[in-house]
Amino acid sequence: MNYVGEITGVGSFLPPKAVTNFDLEKLLNTNDEWIQQRTGIVKRHWVENNVSTSDLAYEASIEAIKNAGISNTDIDMIIFATLSPDHDFPGTGCFLQAKLEVPNITVLDIRQQCSGFLYGLSIADKFIRTGEHKNILLVGAEIHSKGLDKTPEGRDVSVLFGDGAGAVVISAKEATGDSSQSQIISCALHADGSFAKELWLPGPGNAFNSDSRCSKEMIDEGLHYPKMNGRNVFIHAVKRMAETLSQTLAKNKLKIDDVDLFLFHQANIRINEKVAEVMQIPADKIFNTIQDYGNTTAATIPIGMNDAIKAGKLKKGMTVGMAAFGSGFTWASGVLRY
Repeated sequence: MNYVGEITGVGSFLPPKAVTNFDLEKLLNTNDEWIQQRTGIVKRHWVENNVSTSDLAYEASIEAIKNAGISNTDIDMIIFATLSPDHDFPGTGCFLQAKLEVPNITVLDIRQQCSGFLYGLSIADKFIRTGEHKNILLVGAEIHSKGLDKTPEGRDVSVLFGDGAGAVVISAKEATGDSSQSQIISCALHADGSFAKELWLPGPGNAFNSDSRCSKEMIDEGLHYPKMNGRNVFIHAVKRMAETLSQTLAKNKLKIDDVDLFLFHQANIRINEKVAEVMQIPADKIFNTIQDYGNTTAATIPIGMNDAIKAGKLKKGMTVGMAAFGSGFTWASGVLRY
Protein backbone atom coordinates (compact mmCIF):
# COMPACT_ATOMS: atom_id res chain seq x y z
CA MET A 1 0.00 0.00 0.00
CA ASN A 2 1.26 3.51 -0.82
CA TYR A 3 0.97 6.26 1.78
CA VAL A 4 1.09 10.04 1.83
CA GLY A 5 1.46 12.30 4.85
CA GLU A 6 -1.40 14.65 5.66
CA ILE A 7 -1.29 17.41 8.28
CA THR A 8 -4.30 16.46 10.37
CA GLY A 9 -3.74 18.69 13.41
CA VAL A 10 -2.02 22.01 14.11
CA GLY A 11 -1.29 23.70 17.44
CA SER A 12 0.73 26.56 18.87
CA PHE A 13 1.56 28.21 22.14
CA LEU A 14 2.95 31.61 23.07
CA PRO A 15 3.92 32.43 26.66
CA PRO A 16 1.53 34.97 28.20
CA LYS A 17 4.11 37.71 28.78
CA ALA A 18 4.17 40.13 25.84
CA VAL A 19 7.21 42.40 25.46
CA THR A 20 6.67 45.47 23.29
CA ASN A 21 9.25 47.59 21.55
CA PHE A 22 8.54 50.26 24.15
CA ASP A 23 9.53 47.79 26.85
CA LEU A 24 12.85 47.24 25.05
CA GLU A 25 13.51 50.98 24.88
CA LYS A 26 14.29 50.83 28.58
CA LEU A 27 16.89 48.09 28.12
CA LEU A 28 18.54 48.41 24.74
CA ASN A 29 18.88 52.12 23.88
CA THR A 30 16.53 51.68 20.96
CA ASN A 31 13.04 52.84 20.00
CA ASP A 32 9.84 51.49 18.54
CA GLU A 33 10.23 53.32 15.23
CA TRP A 34 13.77 51.96 14.66
CA ILE A 35 12.68 48.36 15.35
CA GLN A 36 9.55 48.51 13.22
CA GLN A 37 11.29 50.12 10.25
CA ARG A 38 14.07 47.55 10.18
CA THR A 39 12.20 44.39 11.17
CA GLY A 40 8.43 44.88 11.19
CA ILE A 41 8.27 43.64 14.79
CA VAL A 42 5.89 45.35 17.22
CA LYS A 43 6.04 42.88 20.11
CA ARG A 44 7.22 39.42 21.03
CA HIS A 45 6.50 36.95 23.86
CA TRP A 46 9.07 36.00 26.49
CA VAL A 47 8.76 33.27 29.11
CA GLU A 48 8.89 33.66 32.86
CA ASN A 49 11.89 32.10 34.60
CA ASN A 50 10.40 28.70 35.47
CA VAL A 51 9.31 27.74 31.95
CA SER A 52 11.30 25.40 29.66
CA THR A 53 11.32 24.80 25.91
CA SER A 54 9.61 21.43 26.36
CA ASP A 55 6.89 23.16 28.41
CA LEU A 56 6.03 25.36 25.42
CA ALA A 57 6.25 22.35 23.11
CA TYR A 58 3.87 20.37 25.32
CA GLU A 59 1.14 23.01 25.11
CA ALA A 60 1.42 23.27 21.32
CA SER A 61 1.49 19.48 20.98
CA ILE A 62 -1.65 18.97 23.07
CA GLU A 63 -3.56 21.37 20.82
CA ALA A 64 -2.24 19.73 17.64
CA ILE A 65 -3.11 16.23 18.87
CA LYS A 66 -6.59 17.35 19.90
CA ASN A 67 -7.19 19.01 16.52
CA ALA A 68 -6.05 15.83 14.78
CA GLY A 69 -8.83 13.96 16.57
CA ILE A 70 -6.46 11.43 18.13
CA SER A 71 -4.98 10.78 21.56
CA ASN A 72 -1.40 11.06 22.82
CA THR A 73 -0.98 7.29 22.62
CA ASP A 74 -1.70 7.35 18.88
CA ILE A 75 1.56 9.24 18.31
CA ASP A 76 4.30 6.84 17.23
CA MET A 77 7.13 9.30 16.55
CA ILE A 78 8.23 12.73 17.77
CA ILE A 79 10.48 15.02 15.74
CA PHE A 80 11.64 18.01 17.75
CA ALA A 81 13.32 21.01 16.10
CA THR A 82 15.02 23.53 18.40
CA LEU A 83 18.24 25.46 18.88
CA SER A 84 17.34 26.29 22.49
CA PRO A 85 17.03 22.91 24.23
CA ASP A 86 16.10 22.32 27.85
CA HIS A 87 19.60 20.89 28.38
CA ASP A 88 22.61 20.03 26.20
CA PHE A 89 21.57 16.40 26.49
CA PRO A 90 19.45 14.41 26.30
CA GLY A 91 17.44 15.86 23.45
CA THR A 92 14.42 17.97 24.34
CA GLY A 93 12.22 15.52 22.47
CA CYS A 94 12.76 13.04 25.30
CA PHE A 95 11.57 15.58 27.87
CA LEU A 96 8.50 16.26 25.73
CA GLN A 97 7.89 12.54 25.34
CA ALA A 98 7.84 12.10 29.11
CA LYS A 99 5.38 14.97 29.54
CA LEU A 100 3.09 13.50 26.89
CA GLU A 101 3.39 10.07 28.58
CA VAL A 102 4.13 8.17 25.37
CA PRO A 103 7.08 5.89 26.21
CA ASN A 104 8.88 3.53 23.81
CA ILE A 105 8.20 5.47 20.61
CA THR A 106 10.76 6.95 18.22
CA VAL A 107 12.12 10.39 19.23
CA LEU A 108 14.38 12.47 17.01
CA ASP A 109 15.88 15.91 17.78
CA ILE A 110 17.14 18.03 14.89
CA ARG A 111 19.25 21.22 14.91
CA GLN A 112 18.58 23.13 11.70
CA GLN A 113 17.64 26.39 13.39
CA CYS A 114 15.19 28.53 11.39
CA SER A 115 14.90 25.80 8.74
CA GLY A 116 14.16 23.17 11.38
CA PHE A 117 10.44 22.86 10.80
CA LEU A 118 10.78 22.26 7.06
CA TYR A 119 13.67 19.84 7.60
CA GLY A 120 11.44 18.00 10.09
CA LEU A 121 8.49 18.04 7.68
CA SER A 122 10.63 16.38 5.01
CA ILE A 123 11.88 13.75 7.47
CA ALA A 124 8.34 13.02 8.67
CA ASP A 125 7.06 12.73 5.10
CA LYS A 126 9.67 10.11 4.27
CA PHE A 127 8.93 8.05 7.38
CA ILE A 128 5.22 8.18 6.58
CA ARG A 129 5.73 7.11 2.96
CA THR A 130 7.64 4.00 4.07
CA GLY A 131 4.61 2.90 6.08
CA GLU A 132 6.77 2.69 9.21
CA HIS A 133 4.88 5.37 11.17
CA LYS A 134 1.22 6.38 11.23
CA ASN A 135 1.05 9.58 13.32
CA ILE A 136 4.15 11.75 13.66
CA LEU A 137 4.26 14.75 15.97
CA LEU A 138 6.52 17.47 14.55
CA VAL A 139 7.34 20.31 16.93
CA GLY A 140 9.31 23.52 16.61
CA ALA A 141 9.87 25.28 19.93
CA GLU A 142 12.25 27.97 21.15
CA ILE A 143 13.12 30.01 24.21
CA HIS A 144 15.42 32.79 23.06
CA SER A 145 14.77 35.29 25.82
CA LYS A 146 16.98 33.52 28.36
CA GLY A 147 19.99 33.66 26.03
CA LEU A 148 19.92 37.23 24.73
CA ASP A 149 22.25 40.09 25.58
CA LYS A 150 19.69 42.51 27.02
CA THR A 151 22.06 45.49 26.96
CA PRO A 152 22.62 48.13 24.26
CA GLU A 153 25.58 46.07 22.99
CA GLY A 154 23.23 43.22 22.03
CA ARG A 155 20.50 45.41 20.58
CA ASP A 156 20.68 44.36 16.91
CA VAL A 157 20.05 40.71 17.75
CA SER A 158 17.95 40.95 20.91
CA VAL A 159 15.13 42.97 19.34
CA LEU A 160 14.50 40.16 16.85
CA PHE A 161 13.71 37.12 18.91
CA GLY A 162 10.69 35.79 20.75
CA ASP A 163 9.69 32.57 22.50
CA GLY A 164 7.01 30.15 21.32
CA ALA A 165 6.12 26.73 19.99
CA GLY A 166 4.23 25.28 17.06
CA ALA A 167 3.30 21.67 16.35
CA VAL A 168 1.65 19.59 13.66
CA VAL A 169 0.49 15.98 13.47
CA ILE A 170 1.34 14.29 10.17
CA SER A 171 -0.82 11.21 9.63
CA ALA A 172 -0.46 8.40 7.12
CA LYS A 173 -3.23 8.27 4.53
CA GLU A 174 -3.62 5.79 1.70
CA ALA A 175 -2.53 7.46 -1.52
CA THR A 176 -5.47 7.86 -3.87
CA GLY A 177 -3.57 9.25 -6.85
CA ASP A 178 -5.92 12.24 -6.81
CA SER A 179 -3.96 15.48 -7.22
CA SER A 180 -6.38 17.23 -4.87
CA GLN A 181 -5.64 14.87 -1.95
CA SER A 182 -4.39 16.60 1.20
CA GLN A 183 -0.72 15.72 1.55
CA ILE A 184 2.87 16.90 1.83
CA ILE A 185 3.71 17.25 -1.84
CA SER A 186 7.41 18.06 -1.84
CA CYS A 187 10.27 19.46 0.26
CA ALA A 188 13.77 20.64 -0.66
CA LEU A 189 16.59 20.97 1.90
CA HIS A 190 19.88 22.86 1.56
CA ALA A 191 22.88 24.02 3.58
CA ASP A 192 26.23 25.78 3.13
CA GLY A 193 28.47 25.50 6.18
CA SER A 194 31.03 27.94 4.80
CA PHE A 195 28.76 30.65 6.22
CA ALA A 196 28.39 29.02 9.64
CA LYS A 197 29.93 31.94 11.54
CA GLU A 198 27.74 34.59 9.92
CA LEU A 199 24.98 33.72 12.40
CA TRP A 200 26.04 31.61 15.34
CA LEU A 201 26.49 31.12 19.05
CA PRO A 202 30.25 30.77 19.66
CA GLY A 203 30.23 29.41 23.20
CA PRO A 204 30.17 27.26 25.16
CA GLY A 205 31.81 24.82 22.79
CA ASN A 206 34.52 22.28 22.18
CA ALA A 207 36.23 24.14 19.33
CA PHE A 208 38.14 26.47 21.66
CA ASN A 209 41.82 26.07 22.45
CA SER A 210 40.94 25.16 26.01
CA ASP A 211 40.52 22.13 28.20
CA SER A 212 37.02 23.29 29.11
CA ARG A 213 34.02 23.84 26.87
CA CYS A 214 32.89 26.69 29.13
CA SER A 215 35.14 29.16 30.91
CA LYS A 216 34.95 32.49 32.68
CA GLU A 217 36.88 34.04 29.80
CA MET A 218 34.20 32.95 27.32
CA ILE A 219 31.50 34.54 29.46
CA ASP A 220 33.51 37.72 29.98
CA GLU A 221 33.89 38.05 26.18
CA GLY A 222 30.15 37.55 25.67
CA LEU A 223 30.68 34.45 23.54
CA HIS A 224 27.54 32.89 25.04
CA TYR A 225 25.42 35.45 23.17
CA PRO A 226 24.41 35.04 19.49
CA LYS A 227 26.43 36.92 16.86
CA MET A 228 25.08 37.94 13.46
CA ASN A 229 26.26 39.60 10.27
CA GLY A 230 22.85 41.05 9.55
CA ARG A 231 23.54 42.39 6.07
CA ASN A 232 24.97 39.12 4.80
CA VAL A 233 22.13 37.11 6.33
CA PHE A 234 19.57 39.38 4.65
CA ILE A 235 21.16 39.08 1.20
CA HIS A 236 21.49 35.30 1.35
CA ALA A 237 18.03 34.79 2.87
CA VAL A 238 16.28 36.61 0.03
CA LYS A 239 18.31 34.86 -2.65
CA ARG A 240 18.05 31.34 -1.23
CA MET A 241 14.38 31.43 -0.17
CA ALA A 242 13.27 32.67 -3.58
CA GLU A 243 15.56 30.22 -5.35
CA THR A 244 14.52 27.07 -3.50
CA LEU A 245 10.82 27.88 -3.50
CA SER A 246 10.87 28.63 -7.23
CA GLN A 247 12.62 25.32 -7.88
CA THR A 248 10.19 23.36 -5.71
CA LEU A 249 7.17 24.91 -7.43
CA ALA A 250 8.65 24.20 -10.86
CA LYS A 251 9.48 20.61 -9.89
CA ASN A 252 5.83 20.04 -9.07
CA LYS A 253 4.57 21.96 -12.12
CA LEU A 254 3.02 24.67 -9.99
CA LYS A 255 2.87 28.40 -10.64
CA ILE A 256 2.36 31.26 -8.19
CA ASP A 257 -1.31 31.37 -9.18
CA ASP A 258 -1.69 27.71 -8.15
CA VAL A 259 -0.64 28.46 -4.57
CA ASP A 260 -3.33 29.75 -2.23
CA LEU A 261 -1.12 30.79 0.69
CA PHE A 262 2.57 31.33 1.36
CA LEU A 263 4.04 30.75 4.82
CA PHE A 264 7.57 32.09 5.12
CA HIS A 265 9.93 31.91 8.06
CA GLN A 266 9.47 35.01 10.19
CA ALA A 267 12.93 36.52 10.63
CA ASN A 268 12.38 39.99 9.21
CA ILE A 269 9.38 41.40 7.39
CA ARG A 270 11.76 43.07 4.91
CA ILE A 271 13.14 39.68 3.86
CA ASN A 272 9.65 38.34 3.18
CA GLU A 273 8.64 41.47 1.28
CA LYS A 274 11.76 41.20 -0.89
CA VAL A 275 11.15 37.50 -1.60
CA ALA A 276 7.60 38.37 -2.62
CA GLU A 277 8.90 41.11 -4.90
CA VAL A 278 11.46 38.82 -6.55
CA MET A 279 8.89 36.05 -7.10
CA GLN A 280 6.01 38.42 -7.90
CA ILE A 281 3.80 37.02 -5.16
CA PRO A 282 0.75 39.16 -4.31
CA ALA A 283 0.91 40.54 -0.77
CA ASP A 284 -2.51 39.10 0.09
CA LYS A 285 -1.18 35.56 -0.45
CA ILE A 286 1.47 35.90 2.28
CA PHE A 287 0.61 35.36 5.94
CA ASN A 288 3.01 37.04 8.37
CA THR A 289 3.13 36.86 12.17
CA ILE A 290 6.47 38.50 12.92
CA GLN A 291 4.77 41.74 13.97
CA ASP A 292 3.24 39.95 16.97
CA TYR A 293 5.78 37.26 17.85
CA GLY A 294 9.21 38.22 16.50
CA ASN A 295 11.48 35.45 15.27
CA THR A 296 10.66 32.17 17.03
CA THR A 297 13.07 30.24 14.77
CA ALA A 298 11.88 26.62 14.26
CA ALA A 299 8.42 27.56 15.52
CA THR A 300 7.57 30.37 13.11
CA ILE A 301 5.96 28.38 10.30
CA PRO A 302 3.72 26.12 12.44
CA ILE A 303 2.70 29.10 14.59
CA GLY A 304 1.81 30.97 11.40
CA MET A 305 -0.08 27.96 10.09
CA ASN A 306 -2.20 27.79 13.22
CA ASP A 307 -2.88 31.54 13.20
CA ALA A 308 -3.83 31.37 9.52
CA ILE A 309 -6.31 28.56 10.24
CA LYS A 310 -7.88 30.52 13.10
CA ALA A 311 -8.08 33.65 10.94
CA GLY A 312 -9.82 31.74 8.14
CA LYS A 313 -6.89 32.31 5.77
CA LEU A 314 -5.96 28.62 5.55
CA LYS A 315 -8.66 26.07 4.81
CA LYS A 316 -8.72 22.41 3.88
CA GLY A 317 -7.86 21.79 0.26
CA MET A 318 -5.64 24.86 -0.08
CA THR A 319 -2.16 24.62 -1.58
CA VAL A 320 0.55 26.11 0.63
CA GLY A 321 4.07 27.19 -0.31
CA MET A 322 6.73 27.49 2.41
CA ALA A 323 10.32 28.68 2.64
CA ALA A 324 12.82 29.28 5.42
CA PHE A 325 16.40 30.41 5.88
CA GLY A 326 18.63 30.45 8.91
CA SER A 327 21.88 29.77 10.69
CA GLY A 328 24.18 27.22 9.13
CA PHE A 329 23.47 28.59 6.56
CA THR A 330 20.50 26.28 6.10
CA TRP A 331 17.47 26.85 3.92
CA ALA A 332 14.48 24.86 2.78
CA SER A 333 11.19 24.99 0.91
CA GLY A 334 8.06 22.91 0.78
CA VAL A 335 4.67 22.58 -0.84
CA LEU A 336 1.68 20.88 0.71
CA ARG A 337 -2.02 20.57 0.15
CA TYR A 338 -3.70 21.25 3.44
